[in-house]
Formats: sequence, structure tokens, C-alpha cells
Amino acid sequence: MDQKLSDSIVKGLPVPARGNRVHYDSEVKGFGCRVTTGGTRSFILNYRTRAGRERRFTIGQFPTWKAAAARAEASELKKRIDRGEDPLADVEASRDAKTVADLCGRFAEEYLPRKRASTQRDYKRAIDTDIIPGMKHLKVAEVTFSDIDGLHRKITKRGAPYVANRTVALLSKMFAQAIRWKWRADNPAKGVERNHEEKRQRYLTPAELAGLTKALAEHADQQAANIVRLLLLTGARKSEVLSMQWEHLDLAAGVWTKPSAHTKQKATHRVPLSAPAMLLLSELRGKRRNDEGAKFVFPGRSEGHRVEFKRAWAELCIAAAIVTTEKVEDAKGERMVLRPSARIHDLRHTYASVLASAGQSLPIIGALLGHTQPATTARYAHLFDDPLRQATERVAAVVSGKPSAEIVPIRGGVS
Repeated sequence: MDQKLSDSIVKGLPVPARGNRVHYDSEVKGFGCRVTTGGTRSFILNYRTRAGRERRFTIGQFPTWKAAAARAEASELKKRIDRGEDPLADVEASRDAKTVADLCGRFAEEYLPRKRASTQRDYKRAIDTDIIPGMKHLKVAEVTFSDIDGLHRKITKRGAPYVANRTVALLSKMFAQAIRWKWRADNPAKGVERNHEEKRQRYLTPAELAGLTKALAEHADQQAANIVRLLLLTGARKSEVLSMQWEHLDLAAGVWTKPSAHTKQKATHRVPLSAPAMLLLSELRGKRRNDEGAKFVFPGRSEGHRVEFKRAWAELCIAAAIVTTEKVEDAKGERMVLRPSARIHDLRHTYASVLASAGQSLPIIGALLGHTQPATTARYAHLFDDPLRQATERVAAVVSGKPSAEIVPIRGGVS
């Protein structure tokens, strides 16, 4: 018996042993939910054109589409059908015309502006480097799971397994938008097996920090050096420091107020500044340029703020011996080259490790880093081993009457 479809009812619809089954809605004629043997649930609308042709229009998948929204969409489609239109014919015509290059263009124009500048750069790099060269001529409606899986394997084979994973994740987002735009009914990126990723927490050792401090003082690009200094002194993300503006700084009170538009959590974050950070910022303020870029602490060469310092970071790491050797093969033959063994983001982990080694609590660390979820800060819990061990040693010393060594190391390395 037909019933009014709701989210809870759709979620509980039985999976057929073979083929697929449509469960119809009691309110809108022809509207229903198709359930496949794989458990996929899609809202559909069956209708007949004025020429008498039976058609099935796929509205979208659950739970991306909720039952109420899908029913409303079905009602709008029926109004078009009553006017003599054929919605599926319009979709098919659109499918025939749209290529992956078209999808990339619309995605960049409508979706990317909502993302952070760093995310936009990463997405554009993936689109330009792998997606466009490998798939631009494919029709959006004809892209298959094998096409996506093949691209993932190709990128993995060239020695970039993590990039392969990020590219598939981006394609999944792009095809989710294609479904919303009625360019196709399903997502071919779903189900692609990702490469295993080791979750790594890298912290600079005391020796590495000392080497980096020396390298910072001697580096030719002192703007990049000051960016790194502030990253170490504040634990902020790279994008937050690069986009830092003077109007967000209260050096008298020693507070940096990050606007919601600049934070990952999209929430305002007030950060107390240490004395060294305030001194550095005061020195920089005295050297401000008198032009359009003057509102930024780290202005770009022409307008806006500086956006990158990868080369400077690589040079700093090599000078500070924060490196690893890697075998490469190119036109010059096979050779060993030095690569940074730490990422810029590892400065944020180092900041947290110093706090943890000093005995600061997880809530305090989370507040300073701008975490909104305790689980995000929990990754640093193991860093409390040293201060906790020192505390137990103090108790043991009192109980046994023996002195204990007072060693408070800064944690370093990879965990």
C-alpha cells in the first residue's frame, strides 16, 4: 500500500534481493523512491508525455535529497509536464552538451568562491594538473567509475598516492554538484578505493628549532622569515598569518582577533599574543608601506597579501638541516636530492607540542589553536606523557626520600 514518503520511511525501505523496487508516494502521483540491490535509494518521477511516451525522471539520491524536497521537486516537474514539456528530454539534451571541462568551469565559477583561498588554490591545481588533461573531453553523463578509478591509479603510479586521494575527493564533490545541476543522476566517484594514508604528527625537535632560528636570522627573504616566526609564536594556520591585517590587531592589549572569514571554523577567534610576537609586530608596523597593500601585515608585491613562500621554506629547512634525502630520476640522470622533512603546517603541531610538554591542558591548547571540537585537540593527548611522568617521579621522590631529575624536554619527531 502506498504511503506518504518521509526520511525515516525511505531510510527503512527494504533492499530487494534482485533488481530494484520502487515504493510510491501516496500524495504525488508517479513520485516514488527506487531502491537497488546495493541499497542505493533514489527519488524518481514516472510520467507520460503528451505523445504517450512513458518516462522516468531521476530527481536525486537520498539522503542528499530529503523526501520533502524531492516531493516538492516532483510537484514542480508535474506542472511542467502538464504544460506539455518533457523534463527528461531537457536533461538529456543538457547531458549531450556538457563535458568535464564544462563541469570544471562551472564548479570553479559557482562553488570555489565559497571556499578559503588556500582550498581554491589546491582545487585549481588538481583541476589543471590532472582532471582537465585526463578527462576534459569526456561527457559528464558518460563518465564511469572506471574512468575515475583509472585516474586514481595513474596518479598513484607516478608516486603521488595522497594527491590521488585528494583528486578523487574533489571529483566526488564536482559530480555531486553535477547531480544538483541535473547533468547526471549518480556520482561515478563513489566507491573508489583510496590509498592508505598514515596519519602523521611531525614536531620539530629542540635541535631543529635552534637550527631554524639561526636560519631565519640569516635568510635573505626576511618577510618569509617573519611569517615563519609568527607561525611558531602563535600556532596559527598559514592562511591566517598570510592574510593578517593591522585592523585585526590590538597591540596595546596584545590580542589578535581573527575574523570568521579567515578561520577554518568560520568563527571569530581571539588570540592572546606573547611578548615576542607583539615586539615583532610592533617592528613590522613601523615599516608599513604607504600603499594599497598597507592594510596587510605581509603585503604582496603588487596588491593584496603574500600568498606563498614554499621556496623560502625549502631553503630554510635545508639551512637548518630539517631534511630528508630522496632519489630522483630526470634528464640529468639518477641522483639524490634534499627535501624538507617538515611541512609548514608542522609549525602548528610544534606550537601545540611545546604547550603540551609545558603541562598546558587540552582545553587551553584547543582554545589557542582555535579548535571547536575537543576531538580535534585530542590528537595531542599523548604529548602529556612527559609532564605526567615527571609528576609521578616527583611523587616517587617524596615517597622514597630520593631527589628526582627535573627534565622538561620539548617533544620532537614524528608520531
